[in-house]
Amino acid sequence: MKIHEYQAKELFRKYKIPVPEGGVAHSKEEAFDAAKKLGSLPVVVKAQIHAGGRGKGGGVKLARSLDEVKTIANEIIGMNLVTHQTGPGGQKVKKVLVEQGLNIDKELYLSIVPDRETATIVIMASEAGGMDIEAVAEKTPEKIIRVHVDPLSGIQPFHCRRTAFGLNLSSAVMKEFNKMITGLYRFFVDYDCSLVEINPLVITKEETIIALDAKVNFDSNALFRHKDILAYRDLDEEDPLEVEASKFNLNYINMDGNVGNMVNGAGLAMATMDIIKQAGAEPANFLDVGGGANAEMVENGFRIILSDDKVKGILINIFGGILRCDILAQGVVQAAEKIGITVPVVIRMEGTNVAEGRRILADSGLNLITAVDLKDAAEKVATIVK
Repeated sequence: MKIHEYQAKELFRKYKIPVPEGGVAHSKEEAFDAAKKLGSLPVVVKAQIHAGGRGKGGGVKLARSLDEVKTIANEIIGMNLVTHQTGPGGQKVKKVLVEQGLNIDKELYLSIVPDRETATIVIMASEAGGMDIEAVAEKTPEKIIRVHVDPLSGIQPFHCRRTAFGLNLSSAVMKEFNKMITGLYRFFVDYDCSLVEINPLVITKEETIIALDAKVNFDSNALFRHKDILAYRDLDEEDPLEVEASKFNLNYINMDGNVGNMVNGAGLAMATMDIIKQAGAEPANFLDVGGGANAEMVENGFRIILSDDKVKGILINIFGGILRCDILAQGVVQAAEKIGITVPVVIRMEGTNVAEGRRILADSGLNLITAVDLKDAAEKVATIVK
């Protein structure tokens, strides 16, 4: 789950991670009031959407007067902001963050992420702050520092020093940096984060260190432990189909292709998408109904796939285990009776109660295409959508 920059900074303050003073605004009048409350100019007006690259898209601007704050806020609020992370469709801006301006001397990059290969938590830092870290990794990977932390022992002073030395911090800044990164690590662990990123982390001319930006992603599977974080969820920033799927405990991710998929098991779903691409088509979604799905979940999954206008064909690939083939067949028939099938459907199923599942589908009178194996299913659906 993602949250907005201003929400991340609220959480940072609890861990004594220094951030600029500021306030969120939903209108030009609220932005004016927020800037006036700060009591000093200039201020920065920043679009609040769940995507990076806002500055390059015109979503971050400096205001040198209160009148300019209103003008800029009026321009940003309501705009369709397009960045490299929103895709060509962009994202509508509904609020802005108005923050105090800083005397920036140096911009750094800092993040904390899990590393599954080494089973550690990795602190990544770079002196190339303010830039896309992907571009830095591609062109100048030597500028990225990686410090691995054993989650069992946690962050230690030597981890902080190694990162600080790698960033060439002065002795005046280093002590403050060590406190900040320790708090950031504690925040990462306490809230089961999948990413914490500050880009840029700035050193001011007064030799203070401040998180000028804040990006936080949480592990959605751990949110049951953090009811307070659920209050930060902004459904307007999420794909409507993904929001709908989450209501029924379906693992759904919308994609850009034209073949809808319904599969039980994440690994099988990934393999299904791969073989669809090998057959010359493109998957329109990732949908794992799970091993314990019932007929109602299958029906809802089917309905969500059909509501996507991009879908020109559907591939159902089920290996019956906990989710029996007859239960899947009942869900497909229920969905067809309630909402109708508007595109061709290819079904490949094997496993528990497969004969009964096939009988249910055959007796339903639905126009379904059966496949003998996964390769055959992918080729048939690819031919259909072409």
